[in-house]
Amino acid sequence: MANDLNKREELLGDLQEKYDAIGQDLNTHLSGLLQQEPLTYWDYIQVDALLGLQTKRTVFPDEMVFIMYHQINELIFKMILWEIEQVAHHQALNTTFFAERLLRISRYFDMLTTSFDIMTQGMEVEQYMKFRNSLAPASGFQSAQYRKIEFASTELINLIDARFRETIDRNTPYEHALDHLYWQAAGKDYTTGKKTYLLTAFEKRYRDEFVAFTQEYNTINLAAKFKSLPAEDQKNSELIKAMRHYDYTVNITWVMAHYRTAAKYLNSGSKQAEATGGSAWVKYMHPKYQKRIFFPELWSEKERQNWGHDL
Repeated sequence: MANDLNKREELLGDLQEKYDAIGQDLNTHLSGLLQQEPLTYWDYIQVDALLGLQTKRTVFPDEMVFIMYHQINELIFKMILWEIEQVAHHQALNTTFFAERLLRISRYFDMLTTSFDIMTQGMEVEQYMKFRNSLAPASGFQSAQYRKIEFASTELINLIDARFRETIDRNTPYEHALDHLYWQAAGKDYTTGKKTYLLTAFEKRYRDEFVAFTQEYNTINLAAKFKSLPAEDQKNSELIKAMRHYDYTVNITWVMAHYRTAAKYLNSGSKQAEATGGSAWVKYMHPKYQKRIFFPELWSEKERQNWGHDL
């Protein structure tokens, strides 16, 4: 009993110190705590709100699978960005913390990779090829969170279209760089310079946000944080292994799972179908064309040249 009282006094003292530090009255907050309802799982997780976010546009049951799967992806992307943010803004970064967070992120992408079976095996091709027409011109290309993951992972030069990577000025304004990113190839005719609606709508919604985000992460992206470590730490085998695993998982394993899923459905007819947004999805997605590599310095010249060619 005495121990319980001592513990209670200690907690009250800690609370008093906490609220004094921000100029708040402890009694007010204790009174508010007294009036609160007990917390439930469904309120804490916001289950009702979460389960109310799925709205089909067609009569086909498998469209619900498609919607929920992509919503799950966006939640996982948010988790990934949350982990990257902790590394990017860490004031005393060390190799242990860095490697642990990278492995967390890789596990999220491992889950995303294996989860593509939900798409490849969990929908009838006939249903998908019908309800997909109601989705146009929307496309998974338009996931802003995924683009932010890329921006926060590597130097912007590594996301430039492979055709311009050697010649573009590394000090070019962010706005100019965004016009030459690899995924522009999915929404632009480079012979005319004309952008598709897929791309113009995406940029109208997110361009200013992307510019601000790339500016913020210019010196604190994962590649930059690695280079900011002491030279000895940059040789840490566990950290290098974690970074290579993340790089390969995102830019090869996960991308190819996505690619093969798209191929199953879009190649199911007598001729190859277009993506819903009208993108040139084969050359946009397959890693051998763009050679997206977050940490090129951690791969040999041969590995970089053969990136995606054995798939």
